[in-house]
Amino acid sequence: MAKEIFMPKLSSTMAEGTVIEWFKDEGDTVETGEPILEIMTDKINIEVESYHDGVLLKKYYETDDVVPVNQVIGYIGDSGEDVPDTPPEQASGDTDDTEQNSDASSENTETDVRKDSKDDTGAENTQSRIGKVPATPSARALARNNDVDIKDVTGSGRNGRIHREDVAEYINSIKDEKQSPKTAETAAAGQPETVKTSKLKGAQKVTADRMLDSRNTIPHVTMDFEVSMGRLIELRKTLNDNTDDIKISFNDLFTAAVSAALKKHPDINITYQNNEIHHHESVNIGIAVASGSELFVPVIKNAGQRGLSSISEESKKIIRQIKDKNFTEGLMSDGTFTISNLGMYNIKQFTPIINKPQAAILGIGGMYDVVDLVDDKCVKVKKSTLSLSFDHRVINGAPAAAFCDTVKELVENPVKLLL
Repeated sequence: MAKEIFMPKLSSTMAEGTVIEWFKDEGDTVETGEPILEIMTDKINIEVESYHDGVLLKKYYETDDVVPVNQVIGYIGDSGEDVPDTPPEQASGDTDDTEQNSDASSENTETDVRKDSKDDTGAENTQSRIGKVPATPSARALARNNDVDIKDVTGSGRNGRIHREDVAEYINSIKDEKQSPKTAETAAAGQPETVKTSKLKGAQKVTADRMLDSRNTIPHVTMDFEVSMGRLIELRKTLNDNTDDIKISFNDLFTAAVSAALKKHPDINITYQNNEIHHHESVNIGIAVASGSELFVPVIKNAGQRGLSSISEESKKIIRQIKDKNFTEGLMSDGTFTISNLGMYNIKQFTPIINKPQAAILGIGGMYDVVDLVDDKCVKVKKSTLSLSFDHRVINGAPAAAFCDTVKELVENPVKLLL
């Protein structure tokens, strides 16, 4: 009897997954434990393994299709078995009940899922232990068919895992190198230049879709305010000069200031979903982190209960996990407010986009010199411009402005963060 392949439910908050790549075509033989496709949920790529031996009889969804959890996405069985031409309708009722039904049908859907190179305990899988280059079966096949050494390809997946698109781009780059003299001659002759294109995919596509959805569905209002950075600079230098264990960053100090301000203004520490405002006791700060061309927002949980050193340690830990692409879905869940810091660049100010379902986000620009009047004297001081974007459906201008005033007060008098 043919066995269903389900879109697995990997967390209590997961509602859907995106098909990234099928490793098998219809009619291909499948063995138990063999990866059959890769999916993405909340910016994390996960391989789905087969729990049965047989033949891939049907796959209902293709690359970039978004599928609800526990929906049948394909069938495995004996060659020639009849399966529906269209995916069966998902059972009605509570999601948890559906998940239990799907687990019963597949004998244990969650066992079909394997992280790219590490299990939940952090132990490396067999493939990594023997030194084999991590790559999907379709990537290996494409490399083999084009006489490409898979070791020469740079992987874009988790822990450097190589996908079919990575091999295709490598092959194209080789072709471009070989054709570059000809291309130059063509351009000189007035012929149109060949433009390389790439498809938005994976984490980039998920982020793009969410940014568009946020911008189109939330009435953003942005307030810009200027803060003097002198005392914050002095405090950071004093702290770092007096400890060897951990170094405090400006982002750590801003996180502490924002956390304290949110505790004072709980009407900003909210999320908005399904026409309901959720007021959170815990202050969970999301930190926007760029990793290559991808954007992630890991969350410092209970930031409002942490001291500066704890915030700094946790921040460095989660950013390292993002850079190493060694993280789980839980790292980016339960955020109540986000900080996006571009202070390390020559950006004076910018308008950040709200990270749904949160109701506000703070953008931090770089420092710049201005001439200010201090004690009736003109002096050069360091300043930064901060920008609060908020959801005007659930946050009004007055409480948003009061929150900005508190952040400004804490940044300009940072010793209060130590009290």
